[in-house]
This record gives sequence, C-alpha cells and structure tokens, in this order.
Amino acid sequence: MFDLTGKTALVTGAASGIGEAAGRSLAHAGAFVYVADIDGRNGLRVAESISGGGGTAAFLELDVTNSQACEDAARIISAENRDLDILVNNAGAGHVGTILQTSAEDLDRLFAVNVRGMFDLTKAMLPGMIERRSGVIINIASIGGIVAISERLAYCTTKFAVVGFTKCLALDHALQGIRANAICPGRVETPFVKKRLAEYVDPEKAYADMAATQALGRMGTPEEIASCVVYLASDEAAFITGTALEIDGGFAVGK
Repeated sequence: MFDLTGKTALVTGAASGIGEAAGRSLAHAGAFVYVADIDGRNGLRVAESISGGGGTAAFLELDVTNSQACEDAARIISAENRDLDILVNNAGAGHVGTILQTSAEDLDRLFAVNVRGMFDLTKAMLPGMIERRSGVIINIASIGGIVAISERLAYCTTKFAVVGFTKCLALDHALQGIRANAICPGRVETPFVKKRLAEYVDPEKAYADMAATQALGRMGTPEEIASCVVYLASDEAAFITGTALEIDGGFAVGK
C-alpha cells in the first residue's frame, strides 16, 4: 500500500463520487484530508465517516467559483498549522449540447468551475508548496480532455483546458519541487451519472449504451479513479509529472 502518513491533502468536490472516493483512499493511505465541497451536509458526512473509520479528516466548506474563498482556504489550513502536500482539484460541472445548444452562459458556468476554480485554488495553495519545495497537484480532467465527445462542446473545451493547464503547471514549477498531473477518467458510475441515467425512458439500455463506448464494456468505479489519485500522490510516482493519465476502460482506444 502507498504510504501517505504525515501528509495533508485537500480534495474539492469531495462530498460524493470520485472526490469522495479520493478523500477516503487518501485517508486510508495515512493522509489527513480536507473534504472540501459546497455541499455542507454531505461533505460533513464524508469527513465524519472517514474519521469514524479510523482515518483523519475535516470538512471545509468551499465554493471554488469564489476566488476569495479559495484564498481563505489557504489561510485556514495555515492557521491550523498544517502544510498542504496534496491538492486534488476534482470539483467539476457538465453540460450536454453542440455549440448551437450551448449558450455563452453555459460555457461561462463550466469555465467558472472546471477551469477558473482550479486556477484560483491552485494559485492560492502553490506558494506554500514552493516555499517548502514539495507539493503534488492532481487535476481531475476527463477523457473528454483528450478526445472529442459528441454533444459535449463546452465540457470538452474546459477539460482540454485542464490538461493544458496541468502540463504548463508541471513545466513551470518542476524545479521547485512541484509535481502536477491530470487524470482523465472515462465514463464512471458516480451518483451524478446514476441520476442522469434515471432520467432516460429505459435506464438499463442507457447504461448499456454508455458502457459499450468503453473497450472493457463497463463503466469505471470512483474507487478505481481514487486508486490512481493515491498513486500519483505517493513517492512511488516521484518521476511522473506533466502527464494526462487515461483511466477510461479503453474509451479512447482507436480514436
């Protein structure tokens, strides 16, 4: 098992789905985890569950679209005499549609969460990491940041930006002790996806159709993505930076 004992991590969008699984897995590996989310009820539930299960965690209410809140988060961590070692930018938003079905407001909303929120929070946390010459930043992008997906124009636009952001971050700060990597999941069976599936006339067929887009013939699990978060956060990944790791069940194979 990868050992993160003594490390402090912050995971955004950690009240459910991939973020929740990442927080639990990081805590299981020994890290103290800030469960950061705009959803106070579920964020607190996750933090208490981690602590009750033998890990250490605290809930941090955070709206990544609020730049002041991102700065405040850095100050809160410092005031609690902790140094942030691992930042997982997971909070994200989605939209279905071609350019003709996407408004400027839709695009702005996705950029605010998927790109600007990541930018503001990373900018707030990075100086402390640079000062200590040690830090790991893991950005949850999407396979839609590697290949185009039909009727996902705004989503793919922002996720391609996340991959580019990650590569630039890695290049600019490598010699300051910072590693930055992106994870690009394919279709994953999260609560958000399950909710969307329930809206279809035939949810079972919709699930099968989505699963069939991936070579393995199934969706991924949040825990499978979280295991890669832990690996990239660990010393075993010390020579990995600037990569966009595809964890997609073969979605992008042949594309």
